[in-house]
Amino acid sequence: MNPTKKIALLATLLSAVLSLPASANALEDIQQRGELRVATDMSLPPSGMLDAAMKPVGSDVETAELLAKDWGLKLKFIETTGPTRIPNLQTGKADIVISTLSVTPQRAQVIDFTRAYAGLRSVIAAPAATKIGDWNDLKGHAITVTRGTTQDSMLSKDAMKNGFTVQRYDDDATLVTAAVSGQAYAVATSATLVNQIKKQNPKLDFEPKMTLTVFDLAIGLQKNQPELKDKLNQWIETNIKNGKLNAIYEKYHGEPIPKEIIDR
Repeated sequence: MNPTKKIALLATLLSAVLSLPASANALEDIQQRGELRVATDMSLPPSGMLDAAMKPVGSDVETAELLAKDWGLKLKFIETTGPTRIPNLQTGKADIVISTLSVTPQRAQVIDFTRAYAGLRSVIAAPAATKIGDWNDLKGHAITVTRGTTQDSMLSKDAMKNGFTVQRYDDDATLVTAAVSGQAYAVATSATLVNQIKKQNPKLDFEPKMTLTVFDLAIGLQKNQPELKDKLNQWIETNIKNGKLNAIYEKYHGEPIPKEIIDR
């Protein structure tokens, strides 16, 4: 074989070996290690954040802490960002992802999901005095969104048909500022963010007017790990029924887990 081709083949084989999961059975690996490594974004309040003492707090943080406690494991957070959540899992840096990870067909092609442990309600919200009952009430108005979000995609498709425009801001913080200062007629975002707007300007009394959809938030894990997936699903089912997951969610989000998730 040509030396150049031989080197290329060896490089390909080495790459394949390095990309293999650390263990054929992730659950056994976790149990033998005695530690659960959880990828969580600490820049997404109220799900994941750092307090004044730089300690992780939030609904996803407490969910991970409850899981590790129930399984008798040490907990190690793998700090991540939105784009690196799945790569951290695929490369074996994290055992699971608990980080406001919504279930999508695209993600399901590369990782597995548990059943939903929480949900995220996507809504159109406006001040209490603003009358919005259906799409007709939004004609001629602008709906404020965060650029690149699911809300942006959904509304952009329907804007022309329903006669409204879409006003985009680059991040949630800017969207909140626009709403709090009265610059937004209506916003399309999560119900959790609406609660934050309301707290910052109680006079406007922002409230959900219409529900766009409810996203499943699930735990992500590597493909082909049935034992780990089954054990996680059993744990979620137990803690949905006993109310512990709902208590964590309500503590940070100001409302219970969406009924659509609880009633499954």
